[in-house]
Amino acid sequence: MSNNTTSTLYRQWLLLQSLKRGAWTGTSALQQALRREGIEINLRTIQRDLKTLAKQFPLEADGLSPQGWRWRDDAPDMSAPGMTSGQALTFMMVEQHLRLLMPASILDELRPWFDNARQQANQNTAPAHRWADKVRIVPPSQPLIPPAINSEALEAIQDALLQERRLDACYENRSKKETQTLELDPLALIQRGPVMYLIATRKGSEEPRIFALHRFHSAALKEEKARRPKNFHLDDYLKQGALGFGNGGTRKLSIVLSREAGEHLYESRLSEDQKITEHPNGTLQICATVADTPQLDWWLRAMGAMQAEGEEIT
Repeated sequence: MSNNTTSTLYRQWLLLQSLKRGAWTGTSALQQALRREGIEINLRTIQRDLKTLAKQFPLEADGLSPQGWRWRDDAPDMSAPGMTSGQALTFMMVEQHLRLLMPASILDELRPWFDNARQQANQNTAPAHRWADKVRIVPPSQPLIPPAINSEALEAIQDALLQERRLDACYENRSKKETQTLELDPLALIQRGPVMYLIATRKGSEEPRIFALHRFHSAALKEEKARRPKNFHLDDYLKQGALGFGNGGTRKLSIVLSREAGEHLYESRLSEDQKITEHPNGTLQICATVADTPQLDWWLRAMGAMQAEGEEIT
C-alpha cells in the first residue's frame, strides 16, 4: 500500500472518529480536528472525503453552506469498547484532575470514554473501581475557591497552545485596573494552587510573561504560527522560580528552625545542595540555594524562622 493511500485512509478514519450522532459537525471544525493530529488539509478535500465516506458509511449532510455532517440515527453504535477496571479508573481520574489542563476539544473527543468509564464504575464492583473513593489531593495551604475562567477564552487559549498558533486577547491588568488588547505567542499552561496561568510572549518580545487565565475577557486564534524563544524550556523556566513570581535570581539561604518546624526538611529538601546542622539546643540550621521569590518569603514567615540570612547569587 502506498504512503499516499495510507495517509488518505488515516485522514478519513479521523474524520469518521470526529463525527457525532445527533449533532452536526461543520467542515471547519473537522479541519481543526485534523490539525490537532498534525494534518493540514483544505476544506475542499475534507468535503470530497466526506462524500466518498457517505457512500460506504451511514453519514448524512445538512445541505447548508458550509455543510455540517453527522452519523445517521440508524448508524450502528461506534462508542468506546469495553474497558478493564484499570482503564476505566484512569479515564475517571483524568476527567477529575486534568480537566483544566487538557484542551476542551480533546476532552470532547474523549467524552464517550468518560461516560463509558462512569457507567462501568456504577455497574462493576471490582476493587479498582473503588480506588477513586480512597484517594484525594489536599492543598498544603489554606484552601481557596478557584476564580471563574471565561470558558470560550480558555478553549481558544488551549487550542492556540495545541496548534502552536498566535492569539489575540483582551486581558485585564490587575495592577493597572485596565483592559489591554494583546497579541500573544502561547508557550505553556500552568496550574498553581487554585489559579491557572498562561506563559506567553508578547508581540515584539522574547521574554516569557505570566498571565492569569481568569483575567482573560476574550481570546481568539490567529492564522499565524506562534513564535517560540530559542532558549525557552518550561522545566528550566519553572526551576528559576518563575511561578513563585521571582526574576530568575537565587539566594544562598541560611535559616534556624525549631526541630518541630524543620524536621520534615530531612525528607522533603529545599534544594539538592541542602545541608542541615543540628545545634546542642535542639534547633536545626538549614543551608540551601533556592529561587529568590516572594513565595520563599511567604514560606519563611509561615515557618517562623528564628534567623534568616540571604545572599543573592546568579
